[in-house]
Amino acid sequence: MAYVSSLKLHNFRCYSDARLDSLAPGFVVLAGPNGAGKTNVLEAVSLLSPGRGLRTAKILEIQCRAAGAPWAVSSTVTDKNGSVQIGTGLDPQAEKRVIRINSEAVRGQAVLSDYLSCVWLTPQMDRLFLDSASHRRKFLDRLIFAFDPGHAGRVNRYENAMAQRSRLLRDNVNDRAWLEALESQMAETGIAIAAARLEFVSRLQSASAESKDELFPAARLTSYGTLETLLARGPALEAEELFKYQLVESRNRDAVTGGAATGPHKSDLQVVYAAKDMSADQCSTGEQKALLIGIVLAHARLIAAERGAPPILLLDEVAAHLDPERRAALYDILGNLKGQVWLTGTEEKLFESIPDSGQFFHVERAQISKTVIPAATRSVA
Repeated sequence: MAYVSSLKLHNFRCYSDARLDSLAPGFVVLAGPNGAGKTNVLEAVSLLSPGRGLRTAKILEIQCRAAGAPWAVSSTVTDKNGSVQIGTGLDPQAEKRVIRINSEAVRGQAVLSDYLSCVWLTPQMDRLFLDSASHRRKFLDRLIFAFDPGHAGRVNRYENAMAQRSRLLRDNVNDRAWLEALESQMAETGIAIAAARLEFVSRLQSASAESKDELFPAARLTSYGTLETLLARGPALEAEELFKYQLVESRNRDAVTGGAATGPHKSDLQVVYAAKDMSADQCSTGEQKALLIGIVLAHARLIAAERGAPPILLLDEVAAHLDPERRAALYDILGNLKGQVWLTGTEEKLFESIPDSGQFFHVERAQISKTVIPAATRSVA
């Protein structure tokens, strides 16, 4: 089990300097008013894993506006084998993110997955089942990325090839070899993306079905689209050839509309409340929240089962709209995962059913101080 045992922020968002030391596995609770900087701390932790963090922010957006020096996050990550120093921050000359492991610069973010896995849930995700298909695709791809860092590279290669093809078609560039090469790359990577989604959703479905908790019910999950249908009907090589043929046939249309008429960028994730056989977008707001939490918990269980250790969970304002029964049940489930769980909330009473072993901090005006929730207001788990 890997966990963050220390965290230091420098010129990060609203923080000029902040640090949390002597952290342990279990609950890390950040309570304080809106706008105090709680989510910024979770974002900093999320950047210790591959990707753009829980806000998917551009690196220049993270910079503290009042500071001249570039932003940086440094941490000590501890597991059964010892500790490692992980740092990341802005290279102001290249305007890119740099990563250091034990003070040594490393190339690429994928190496971070060797040390830490993070799963998060934010208020912005509450509309996942009502938003567009692109939001659900990104959500699914991020879940896959926690298992397969190469998945992000495939998605990027596909999107870059599609963008180049669009420019050629739009500008009527008569370069058949170039166009065919791009379409071959789109076909190869597109089928690989669709296959990865299908395989992962099958595994996530199994993990979700294991849930016996009615408060966070099991979901029935399906990744669907043209490429998924092709893969269901025949082998991957045949699906790749059919997709390539579809790209050729849609050139005239794509020259006008941009993008491509079909492909993994058109796929969607369908979620159904299994016990009620009801599509998630038709469920109540409370049911949608419970389903989403259930999916995130299933993802965490899947990581724990396959890696032998749970991920770090970053849950931003997750308890705010849960009734006391659901909150207590959630904390019980999270505690049984035996990992490190970071929680934020505006009121300390939201965390009164967390065991006394939890670590509590008050955040206000970009200042973090350790605190203790009075025992009289706490229930013992």
